[in-house]
Amino acid sequence: MATSTYLSNPVVKIGAVDISDQCTSATINQKTTALDSTAFGDTAMKNVAGLQDNSIDLELYWSTAASETYATLKSLIGTSVTVTVQGSSAATSATNPLGTLTGGYLEEIPVEYKVGELSKTSITFKGGTFAWSES
Repeated sequence: MATSTYLSNPVVKIGAVDISDQCTSATINQKTTALDSTAFGDTAMKNVAGLQDNSIDLELYWSTAASETYATLKSLIGTSVTVTVQGSSAATSATNPLGTLTGGYLEEIPVEYKVGELSKTSITFKGGTFAWSES
């Protein structure tokens, strides 16, 4: 079974800010809601595509240094922004596509502090349109 494994550093940008050096996890959730289109006489359920329900989840170290996590996120609560995720810093291509969430809404920034661990935040950009680009 063929697989693709990225052992390099993915690139994560929030707006124009490259936050990759603070990011430990990025999950793209590309979803289109299924709408029931089953009618009388059908012998099986049928569905058609409804609205997109996309999101990108990021886990970030909570750095308050200039131009890092806190500085990037503090003014984004309650707003929409473009977030991009790419497998590596190599050129965008069919083997290194760029995922773009346009209009992702940031609802909250929960910060987690634990004894003996680096502080982190897990955030979700909800909604917006998602597309893959290969060029």
